[in-house]
Amino acid sequence: MQQTLFDQGLTLMLVGMGTVFVFLTILVAGMSLMATIVKRVTPAAVESAATDEEIAAITAAIVRHRNK
Repeated sequence: MQQTLFDQGLTLMLVGMGTVFVFLTILVAGMSLMATIVKRVTPAAVESAATDEEIAAITAAIVRHRNK
C-alpha cells in the first residue's frame, strides 16, 4: 500500500520533531551536568567584609571625585 503525500508529510514531521526534542533533552541534561561539575570544582566564594579604614578611604575618594 502506497503512502499518500499527507502520510509522508506527517511521518517527516514526527521524525523531525522527535529528533529536535531528543537533541534538546540531551542538551539540557548536558548543561545541568556541566553546571553541577563546575559547582563542585570551583572553590566557594569567600566573603570578606571591608574594614572601617577601607570604607573611610572609599568614601573619601567618592567625595573628592564628586567635588572636582
